[in-house]
Amino acid sequence: MRHLTAPTRGPALPLAVVGSLAVALSAAPPSHADTLRTHADPKSTASPVEAPRAAVSVIGSAETGAATRHTVVAGDTVSGIASRFGVRTEDVLALNGLAWESVIHPGQELVVRAAAAPTPTPAAASHTVVAGDTISGIAGRHGVSVESILAANGLQWSSIIYPGQTLALPLAATPAAATTPAPVGLSVPLDDEQSTHARHIIAVGRELGVPDRGIAIALGAAMQESWIRNLDWGDRDSLGLFQQRPSTGWGTEAQLRTPDHAIRVFYGGPADPNGPATRGLLDIPGWEQMSFADAAQAVQISAYPDRYGAWEHAAYEWLAALG
Repeated sequence: MRHLTAPTRGPALPLAVVGSLAVALSAAPPSHADTLRTHADPKSTASPVEAPRAAVSVIGSAETGAATRHTVVAGDTVSGIASRFGVRTEDVLALNGLAWESVIHPGQELVVRAAAAPTPTPAAASHTVVAGDTISGIAGRHGVSVESILAANGLQWSSIIYPGQTLALPLAATPAAATTPAPVGLSVPLDDEQSTHARHIIAVGRELGVPDRGIAIALGAAMQESWIRNLDWGDRDSLGLFQQRPSTGWGTEAQLRTPDHAIRVFYGGPADPNGPATRGLLDIPGWEQMSFADAAQAVQISAYPDRYGAWEHAAYEWLAALG
């Protein structure tokens, strides 16, 4: 260790510094940063006296949650502190607004390690409503409950959503995962439950001789109404895959919760278990020439007739993959 006398030119150092146990960094590169200087009175002819060097210590260091800090003790140098904490001298200087020639003092608190960047909080997911959306459909697509979406947006079961409206989704929202891989290439993949019901819709359609277009319409209607799930709730007394209502003649509650019954009454035709009580797709004159949405609406008589059309492309994909 070299002892340096105070500069012989320039103004005298303040009395507060003279004789102190200040620890300084020289203006030299980091290899010289451990030099300990005791500033002597420039008028004195006495040799400078080295301040007693304290043992290396971490006294005063603490994890504050924001940064790691160290309280300077006699004998400390910035480079020594940096080495003790496994960081670079330059970084300690920068964290504390110091330069190489800066003087540090016993009792001074230095930041030696900046706080780790906080783990980002997942941004709340959102969904922009498009034509054909229902809250139950959105919930199924994102793997969350209808109740959680209603709560997140201050909605009621009777609330109406509109194209262009942005709905907040719970933070944990993730696409519903299928335990069996979905068919490759589907723009709207189906999970196990949905695939099971879709296959049933296709099988009954094939049994009844319904053309592919009619089966696709049934798939799209089920997706719009229940996200192809056998629901035990719905608007007013609506139930099941197609949200059919006991009060309007589609069957009893138990029947409408039975997928086979719900599917058969949707198709209708000569084998319709409801007979003339309701009109299924095959009972609609000219349904083959109707648009996808109009044909579904003719059966469902929904307050939102245009929404069925949003599922036309996906319905044909499901039919091709599962049928």
